[in-house]
Amino acid sequence: MKIKWIQPLVLIVLGSCYISCQENTKAEQDRPNIIYILADDLGYGELGVYGQKKIKTPNIDALATEGMLFTQHYSGAPVCAPSRYMLMTGKHAGHARIRGNDEWASRGEVWDFEKAIIDPNLEGQRPILNSTITLGEILQEAGYKTAIVGKWGLGAPLTDGIPNKNGFDFFYGYNCQRQAHQLYPKHLWKNEEKEWLDNEIVAPGKDNRLEKGADSLDLASYKKWDQKDYAPAKMQDEVLNFITENKDQPFFMYYASPLPHLPLQVPQKYVDEYVKIFGDEKPYLGKKAYFPNRYPRAAYAGMISYLDDQVGEIIAKLKELGIYENTLIVFTSDNGPSYLGGVDAEYFDSAKPFPNNYGRTKGFTYEGGIRVPMIASWPNHIKAGSRTDLVSAFWDVLPTFGELVNVESPGDIDGISFLPTLLGNHEQEQHEFLYWEFPSYQGQQAVRMGNWKAVRKNIFKGNLKLELYDLKEDMTESEDVADEHPEIIAQMEAIMKKEHTPAEIDKFKISQLGD
Repeated sequence: MKIKWIQPLVLIVLGSCYISCQENTKAEQDRPNIIYILADDLGYGELGVYGQKKIKTPNIDALATEGMLFTQHYSGAPVCAPSRYMLMTGKHAGHARIRGNDEWASRGEVWDFEKAIIDPNLEGQRPILNSTITLGEILQEAGYKTAIVGKWGLGAPLTDGIPNKNGFDFFYGYNCQRQAHQLYPKHLWKNEEKEWLDNEIVAPGKDNRLEKGADSLDLASYKKWDQKDYAPAKMQDEVLNFITENKDQPFFMYYASPLPHLPLQVPQKYVDEYVKIFGDEKPYLGKKAYFPNRYPRAAYAGMISYLDDQVGEIIAKLKELGIYENTLIVFTSDNGPSYLGGVDAEYFDSAKPFPNNYGRTKGFTYEGGIRVPMIASWPNHIKAGSRTDLVSAFWDVLPTFGELVNVESPGDIDGISFLPTLLGNHEQEQHEFLYWEFPSYQGQQAVRMGNWKAVRKNIFKGNLKLELYDLKEDMTESEDVADEHPEIIAQMEAIMKKEHTPAEIDKFKISQLGD
């Protein structure tokens, strides 16, 4: 008799398991793939959809046509490593371990480019702690296959700070930001192994001006800096391979492109296209740290168009594999545009509508240094052609992706999920304020509170006075109205005092703030 009862029970259990398994499989298929593309030093005004007139970016612009454009998105910091740390951890700089670029010079001759190629102990930046919960680990917990391709900058080789120990199943690219100052490098890293490339060592940090007597108008004079294996091309191959290999499971691709960061290097056909448009121009003759270029404006525009073409190739691959409609693509930049090495931000109006001059772009907490383009596309989920004025920042990405994949974020983060905005839900939680600090360029702090923006600069020179701007009336931060609003200044000072915690690392300490 028991067997008669057991058989139906077994069938019911098996049936329930089958239905549950089917639902789980469907849920896994419904979870979107995520591709987060991070440009390097791309200005707010350097995409066509953000008003750029000289540089062509049709594929990135198309993402905005098919998705959502953010007008008030901010990077984590005004330079590379800390901005990436805020992205990975969901924390702002006042609570972060990595608050600036730290080449970890106590190891030895870290700025000797050639020695660092041979000795991995001289590569890389100050490591992220292995105990830190990262965006990659959040997505791994949700069952995602994770990868970073491009520039890491958060932990040297042979340390616990490498990508493979911090949430990424696959890594390909530059471990070290200094090595990324050459787009035809001698090596890149594939996971924990070096991949040697077919290039000669041409080291930034040496004298890279044209040789005496060389004809600066002859392209042949620049041949030394144009080699065979172009790092962005090698990286693109790995991105497309990873997408193809993981098309049947949810994946996260963090594509931290080195473009358009200096040096000015791009395949010649991209330069030639812009020479046709711009005409002849004055060569950039190089400096110790930056390579010369016959057509600096054309090369810079070509680097951005090269990145745009790569975005187009990624979209084409997703469509070919039938997974485009189930892929969330986010495109943004790590900070504002550069002012060095032949970059002509004034010519391109790179930070438009913000000032393009030194002191207002990369390295500084004014709008041109930290407000960045961001576009998000996910067919049938994000409304095509939409835009948002939501004030958001890099530390919001971790909780956004966490909510998307139904994984709880750490309790000590500063970010707020903007998933409701992406999905058209008007019940979006808002930031009371955004906070930055930056222990370089003489020390800086900044706060965005509503339409108010406070900036404190030259802290290391003893300055604690705040500048105050009404971004609604004065987006370019040209009129300091601090004296007219003492009550706002008091609020900003209170936020800066509360949000700054003493830095763990000596290089990031600001004694004037009590460290």
